[in-house]
Amino acid sequence: MSKNKHQNKKVSGAKKLVYLDYASTTPTASEVSAAMAPYWSEKFGNPSNLYQIGRIAFDALESARFLVAKNFNCDPSEIIFTSGGTESCNLALRGMAKYFRAGHIITTNVEHHAVKNTADVLSREHFTVSIAPVEKNGIVNLGQIKKLIREDTFLISVMWVNNEIGTIQPIEKISRFIRKENVRRISKGLNKIYIHTDACQAVPYIKIDLSKIGIDLLSFNGSKVYGPKGAGGLFIRQKTPILPIMAGGEQELGIRPGTQSPALAVGLAKALDIISKKRATENIRLQKLRDWLWVKLAKKYPKIIFNGDKQIRIPSNINFSVPGVEGEAMTLMLDQEGIMASTGSACASNDLKPSYVLVAISLSDELAHSSIRLTLGKFTVKSDLEYFLIAFDKVYKKLKIIGT
Repeated sequence: MSKNKHQNKKVSGAKKLVYLDYASTTPTASEVSAAMAPYWSEKFGNPSNLYQIGRIAFDALESARFLVAKNFNCDPSEIIFTSGGTESCNLALRGMAKYFRAGHIITTNVEHHAVKNTADVLSREHFTVSIAPVEKNGIVNLGQIKKLIREDTFLISVMWVNNEIGTIQPIEKISRFIRKENVRRISKGLNKIYIHTDACQAVPYIKIDLSKIGIDLLSFNGSKVYGPKGAGGLFIRQKTPILPIMAGGEQELGIRPGTQSPALAVGLAKALDIISKKRATENIRLQKLRDWLWVKLAKKYPKIIFNGDKQIRIPSNINFSVPGVEGEAMTLMLDQEGIMASTGSACASNDLKPSYVLVAISLSDELAHSSIRLTLGKFTVKSDLEYFLIAFDKVYKKLKIIGT
């Protein structure tokens, strides 16, 4: 396996650098950077232009769209390129809302800010938003969603994998139920319910076949799959009623205006293709490392509370709370030891409030504030985790002394 040059560097005091925050972002793979390189300068054309370099850019853009569609097993016309997961989620929710003008939306209480805050905005306009609570293990019960469905419900948005605690939501189960429910609704003259899922954290670990899963809208991005930041996409199943949320040109089938970037599209497609080919073996490797670390932590620190379902989760994530220790202080002191970890979502790193995801799974504010999230990636090796355990023990002892 290739080495991550950043992890071989030393910081002050000859400390090793260990990156354990892959859920926040990933380094761009060298193969991805190489694939993108020609489209920054040599093949810089605007895909909308008819002359030669424009046609070259257009061909690159459409080849990338074809490759993305191949990896999701959908039609290339169903892939819209965006600037990332946040825009994709906004486009899904706001684009559907713009079409329906009024009605009811269902989501959960553990969604990423891109969905949560968009739903909050819509709730102050002409829409009613219902929040389905998750269980203590971080997973939503289909029964909770069933209870919230109304005659004017037009959209359900449930993330596939939670970015903080790594739990996997029952998307296939939800989609199967809604497919049956829609048959009943249509027979009664009611509108169909559409399903959106934020799959940004799912794509690296779960093979998604959109020809078999009844999802209408799926958001994904490049920064979680060793692709470029600022690149993402939205799958929109054919005949899904959605309107653009920005005014401009007719790019991206008239759904997402603005000059397209062949470089970013090529990079995103290449990253997804690499991930899909290595996913199965990498999942096994990561789970072995994650489980080894889990056992070591549980044995040495029996008071630690592990957050999220122990089985129904992606193989790279450990989220735990350390009673009596403040999470932000812990991550800052770990940083001084060369360990890069997180207290939760990177999108809320400046927010001093307890994580709403951890509160949603019934943790007290104190335990939510004492959490730490470790996410492993393709450059993580066992020696990194051994070093983490040494650094964590050092920091833990210091903070316990301060706490007393």
